[in-house]
Amino acid sequence: MSKKTTSAALFPNAKVAAEVTTYSASSSTALPKHLVDYHAWVDENRPQDAAYMISNLQAQSLIFFARAFGAKRILEIGSYVGYSALVWAHAVGEDGKVTGLEFSEEYAKIANGTFEKHGVKNVEIIVGDALQTLSTLQPEEPYDLIFIDAQKSGYPSYLRDILAGSRPGSTNRLLRPGGFIVADNVLRRGLVADGSEDNPNWQLQRHVLHAEEDLIALREFNKALANHERLEALLLPIFDGVGFARLLD
Repeated sequence: MSKKTTSAALFPNAKVAAEVTTYSASSSTALPKHLVDYHAWVDENRPQDAAYMISNLQAQSLIFFARAFGAKRILEIGSYVGYSALVWAHAVGEDGKVTGLEFSEEYAKIANGTFEKHGVKNVEIIVGDALQTLSTLQPEEPYDLIFIDAQKSGYPSYLRDILAGSRPGSTNRLLRPGGFIVADNVLRRGLVADGSEDNPNWQLQRHVLHAEEDLIALREFNKALANHERLEALLLPIFDGVGFARLLD
């Protein structure tokens, strides 16, 4: 009998992986209909950039995590057309609060229209470059959780701003003591860990604008998350890589 290993392939091929993903989603608490329908609408109507969304299974996992953690105030860096903000709004409930930072006025307009259509009133989208707007935030209460899913080259700066804005004893701090940082896409199709020609995505990334810059930034971010004295971190090789960190102070 072979020993278990953390590097063993979980599934023998893409078909089995897809079946397992579908089975996992159906064996988890179902998403409300408006979330499923909106995800499908974005997939159908915005095929050029729909990949910016998290998947429905990832949405299920984030809702579970936020509720298990008891998060009621969430900051999202990178909101796209509002799907994940809707997910967080559902997770925290009507008495919770979600703030989204989004660079694109077009995306923010679509997101706000969606919130209005579904009667969601606990989400605010701030339009602007998060590399500038994040450091200017002064929330009345600190956030319980900060979700990072924006331009990958900005991840190290976002982390620095979060930590600088959450110093022990400071007023209007961004993240509360014991609060969580959740960062999406931290493995970038596995290229962050293995950017060699052994990775089938190697050829793809050669044709993506700023791809190498993104990989360098993500490696810097992951290293900072794991080694910063104020953080306790876990990087999980699920979805496109999800990094978790808990603020210790």
